Amino acid sequence: MKFALTSLLSFLLISNGFGQDSSGDRAARIKATLPVIEKMYHDYAEKNHFPSVAFGIVADGQLVISGATGFSEIATETKASPGSLFRIASMSKSVTAMGILALRKEGKLKLDDPAYLYIPELKEMSSLTNDAPAITIRHLLTHQAGFPEDNPWGDRQLDTKDEQLIELIKKGISFSNVPGITYEYSNLGFAMLGKIISNVSGKPYQQYIDEVIFKPLGMDNTIWEYTKAPQNLLAHGYRFEDDVWKEEELEHDGTYGAMGGLITSIDDFSKYVAFHLSAWPAGNVPETGPVLRSDVREMQMPWNFNSLNAQFKYPGGRPCAMASAYGYGLRWSRDCEGRTGIGHTGGLPGFGSQWQILPEYGIGILAHANRTYAGMATINTAVLDTFITLTGIKPLAVDVSPVLRERKAALLSILPHWEGAEQSGIFAENFFPDRSVGHRKKELDDLIAQTGNVTGSTEIKAENQLRGSFMLNCPNGNIRVFFTLSPENPPLIQQLDFSLAK
Repeated sequence: MKFALTSLLSFLLISNGFGQDSSGDRAARIKATLPVIEKMYHDYAEKNHFPSVAFGIVADGQLVISGATGFSEIATETKASPGSLFRIASMSKSVTAMGILALRKEGKLKLDDPAYLYIPELKEMSSLTNDAPAITIRHLLTHQAGFPEDNPWGDRQLDTKDEQLIELIKKGISFSNVPGITYEYSNLGFAMLGKIISNVSGKPYQQYIDEVIFKPLGMDNTIWEYTKAPQNLLAHGYRFEDDVWKEEELEHDGTYGAMGGLITSIDDFSKYVAFHLSAWPAGNVPETGPVLRSDVREMQMPWNFNSLNAQFKYPGGRPCAMASAYGYGLRWSRDCEGRTGIGHTGGLPGFGSQWQILPEYGIGILAHANRTYAGMATINTAVLDTFITLTGIKPLAVDVSPVLRERKAALLSILPHWEGAEQSGIFAENFFPDRSVGHRKKELDDLIAQTGNVTGSTEIKAENQLRGSFMLNCPNGNIRVFFTLSPENPPLIQQLDFSLAK
């Protein structure tokens, strides 16, 4: 099987004419991977006894490829499709977080406000210690409220009513920690966020999210209550027990829908994934989403450290340490190669799901399954890793700012002889006191002695608006030139390093 998959990958790379450095059409390159991706999901579903899996990959603002395998309902042998409606459980949490930011955009709340301003019953609730701070909205968003981890208890609260949540608060909540000191996953905290949205907006949580987020994004087939789904589209949930599939009873929507009640399809949720990707890179295009792009990037930041897995391995066996944190209803990770992933898993009786974006690559992945707590993060990670290898796509290039181009041109007029460097006006005040012209010239001369005289240069590669590098072309090897600019206006060269290109 491994040999066959490797052969197929090689065949696709050769037959489609793209490799590690190709700049061909991204959509076409992605679509060419569909046979491989379909097989990976099919094999994973079969191995783990999933009745069905639906999946998709998003790039450049659209769902580029999608597919499904198996049955969304076993009894009727209804085939799953990208339009099938799965309950996506805790993938709902980031939607709740976005609803909070939409209210902030309207000027109706602040993230560091005490939550009791919007749920008054919290004001009278006892704290764990006398010095415990008030729970804030930000604590709830980032799992720092001090509530205990509440899986699987929370999974059975989905159809709880508002008055039952308030009664729970009035009776007092058992804390595991004081607020603000650590990460501990809490479905209860997101149920409270849903109640805050209802109280502040004056509308049921679900209605507010539908109007403010889903409608602007064109998510017309995303729902909360399973009885509203077309029968031929609703995915039924199952557990695999005693070597047979047993259907799980679907829960009705309720107050805890804010933590995990959303029912959606690959076709619909891909629009939400695309909106998250649209926040990168920061730019000057008009705002068109339900919240600001800066709000979306804020959601995606690592606000609360979770863990460091020094032993993490990619599904193919490649070791690569992974750090993890939590944003606003979103999980954040960064691996040893600097690859950043943002998204969320979901698990409820009958269902398992995951979505993830790689902002630097401009791609996202999502997958839904209808078996209890189906672990979709593993297969999505494997698919993304294979997909990047197969297509050869690279992180998206950072646009080179005018000032970086200007400073590069000025450097080329000075190098390699450093004539007039101190009078050029392009260096910050620290530059020459840090190291004299003579020492800097000797460093470059020693490299040129190995590579031969400079014959030209490459385009600059930007790391950000004020930092970049380029190559000096030489007969026997290239010299990498790295420089970074100062914070003054106009920015000047404060650091300049030379090294042999690897």
